[in-house]
Amino acid sequence: MRAVFRSMIVAAFVAASAACTTAPPGSAAPSSPRSADNGIHALPRLTPARLAAAMAREPVVLSGEVHDNAAQHAMRAQALRLLLQGGARPAIAFEQFDADRQAALNAARTTAQGSVAVRAERIIRAAGAKGWNWNFYRPYVELALQYHLPIVAADLSGAQAMKVAMHGVSSVFAPGRAAALGLRDIPPRLLRAQEHEIAIGHCGLAPKDMLAAIATAQIARDAVLAESIRPYLSRGVVLLTGNGHARRDIGVMVHLSDADRARAISIGLLEDDPQSPERASAYDLAFRMPAQARPDPCKRLRAHQHGAPLFKSH
Repeated sequence: MRAVFRSMIVAAFVAASAACTTAPPGSAAPSSPRSADNGIHALPRLTPARLAAAMAREPVVLSGEVHDNAAQHAMRAQALRLLLQGGARPAIAFEQFDADRQAALNAARTTAQGSVAVRAERIIRAAGAKGWNWNFYRPYVELALQYHLPIVAADLSGAQAMKVAMHGVSSVFAPGRAAALGLRDIPPRLLRAQEHEIAIGHCGLAPKDMLAAIATAQIARDAVLAESIRPYLSRGVVLLTGNGHARRDIGVMVHLSDADRARAISIGLLEDDPQSPERASAYDLAFRMPAQARPDPCKRLRAHQHGAPLFKSH
């Protein structure tokens, strides 16, 4: 019974890791060795033109996001359109699509007919992406179709991430693949940094003895995201993902080669709150915009500790 309860707790916090992208208000964020920020107002406001110009700097773009910020998504879709109108033709990779659904996504794209909107809807349904607000992400799929760009299903599935957390890396990845992904010997510094982020991102409520397991699942997701975009690095790729995955110090960038990192840019899209300056230093560039109104995530986590449902699994 204790093992079953432990599994339920780990699964709940892994699901929350997929749903949450920012530390809750008032939580402490770690300092970064990169250049210090001078306060939230030192960060430029997010505009489509500024973001498009940032995306154009390098062929590989790790574009962070706050998953539920509607205004942020609208501006980023405009920025991506500006980038494409300027002649860029990158692949578009989605954290929101599980990598093991790539074949289904490709089949739907090949057979779907009708308008761009109709074909986009067919692809989204075929990919089986649940738990996301597709009003935010559909415009990116439509742009990929309009400009004939590869659509990449990039993330480790939620079920597989939970399996990694509960049963270890070997429960999902064969030894050869685990080694290729850097998951057989995860650097202690990276594991500790991810444990710290998990702790502050979950309001200090994640059980301490489970932090390593949850952090390992998060690292596995970053490794798979990097693996998924690797075939498109030469042509260029824009990865649409949560801010945590876009970080240069502990996210997807860690799993790229030195040569590939030199051709990549990490962009954080942050909300106005006291912690944004600290988080901004984890990216090559960061932009700010007003926070999306939402329930207190810490309150939801505390409620879950008393038996209330938590987040949908992403």
